[in-house]
This record gives sequence, structure tokens and C-alpha cells, in this order.
Amino acid sequence: MSSQREYDVIIIGSGPAGCTAAIYTSRAGLRTLMMGGVTPGGQLMKTTLVENYPGFSDGIRGPDLMMEMIRQAEKFGAEIIYKNATRVDFSSRPLKVFTGNEEYSALSVIIATGAGPKMLGLESEQRLMGRGVSTCATCDAPLYRGARNLVVVGGGDSAAEYALFCARIAERVTLIHRRDRLRASKIMQDRIFSEPKIRILWNSVVEDIIGEDKVEGVLVRNLVNDELSRVDCEAVFIAIGHKPETEIFRGWLEMDEEGYIITRDLVKTSVEGVFAAGEVMDKRYRQAITSAGFGCIAALEAIRYVEMVKGLR
Repeated sequence: MSSQREYDVIIIGSGPAGCTAAIYTSRAGLRTLMMGGVTPGGQLMKTTLVENYPGFSDGIRGPDLMMEMIRQAEKFGAEIIYKNATRVDFSSRPLKVFTGNEEYSALSVIIATGAGPKMLGLESEQRLMGRGVSTCATCDAPLYRGARNLVVVGGGDSAAEYALFCARIAERVTLIHRRDRLRASKIMQDRIFSEPKIRILWNSVVEDIIGEDKVEGVLVRNLVNDELSRVDCEAVFIAIGHKPETEIFRGWLEMDEEGYIITRDLVKTSVEGVFAAGEVMDKRYRQAITSAGFGCIAALEAIRYVEMVKGLR
């Protein structure tokens, strides 16, 4: 293996956790590789205005924030490749990470692969993905400008943001939520309830998505009275939560039943020298700022570990 592929630390992921870790490790003089993935930047690349990240009193666009983080990591010398890690081998030292047939090794690995969107599990959902079904309203809703109705499924902050975004584009937005109250933060709920274009179907689930070649509507079941109804729409945006992107680490690291990496001392995994940060291990807070904080902690632990391995401590 060529020396160019040997590092002090490899960071897998390029969201707030991964970028923050890369800033810290590269600034500390560690030879750092960040595997940014084919779609770098994490979930914030799919958001519009981020209002609760410290330092931006007027807010900042999610993609702008992430590109600044990536540039900052590069400034301190982090090497970034825009490829997905496809498998790992933590059975020996140095630790190995693969992208296809390419092998990279490091003394320490920081896992910051984040989480991906959960799906409804419908055949029609998969068939119509990209044809009116989407998991990113801020990405795809502009395609339906002037639509009579757009459907958003979910009840958290992401669903609320999607509904408000759609309300700027469509004549009406239908928010479908399986419970009788939203999980979104109070400020987001206040905005939802004050937007006249948004109507909420409470205690309801999507049973099917209607349409052959494109979305024409959704079949909705009321969980209280079990009644079925059709809601016509041009697109459906799914925002029902996320699942951790940890599949390639199964069998190597201890995880819970949902696939979240189990950590001790905040970021230490079950394998020495391997640390986890952000939404791969945090299912409680799930904020950009907390992910960045975990990325900082993981980096500091990795720095300490690498220096120990090298005999510098």
C-alpha cells in the first residue's frame, strides 16, 4: 500500500461532526483523511435557513454553513476525498477503511456518518421516488411551484420546516401526522399554526401513494375511526425521522437494536482507537451544534490516542 494512504486518523463523514473533527485533528498536526462521501455535508445540505447555530444572528443557509466547515478543515491540511466508505476492517492495526477496492489505513478512526431518512415502507413509495415522492422538500418542492396541494408526512422539526417551505410554493399544504400533537419545537409549531395554507390531518397515516407514473394523491387512514380517504396532491415529502448510517460497522462495533453505535465516555466505541460522533450515536439531541460538539470530543480523544500510540505521551 502506498504511503499516501496511511494516515493518523480517518474521519468517515462530512457533516458537522465529521468536519469539526477534521478541523481539530488536522490543526493538531495529525495526518487526517476525511471521507466526505459522494454527497458531502450531511443533512444540513438539505436545509434552508439555519437559525439556531451560534454565531449567525441572521441565520445561515445550511449548505453555506457546511461548505465553510469543509473549507476550514482543508485550510488546516485535512485531505478530503468525495467517496463513500464501503467496508472496514478493525481486526488488526492499523485500522483499515475501504472505498470499493481502495484501501486506506490509520491509527484511529472517527465515525461521523450521520443518519438517513426513514421511509414509509410502501411499494408505491419506492416506485414513485423522484416522480413526486421525496425526502427533501427544500431540494425538490420548487419543482412543484404553483401546485394545488403538497403533502408532508411527519410531525417533527423537519416536517414543520418542509411544510412551511412548501407553503411558499403551493396553494395548499397538507401535513399528515400519526399523533394528536406535533413533536416539533414550539417556535416551529407556532409558525405552522399561524400559516393559513397548512392544514393538519391528525391521528392519520399514509396507507398508499396513488399514481402510476407520477404522484396523484395519497390514501390516508384515520387511526381513531379507521376511515380511509383520498387526498389529491402533486408531491409527497416524507419527514418521519432518521436511521443511523452504520450498516458497514455491523459486526465490528457494539450497537443498539436501532443501529446506533454504543459509546462510553461520550465517544469511545467498543474498539480501541475508534470513536463515534454525531447522529450515529446521538438519538436524543440530533442538533448540528451537538454533533459538532461530539466531533470536537472525538477529535480530542483521537489526538490523545494517536499520541499515545506514537509514544508522544
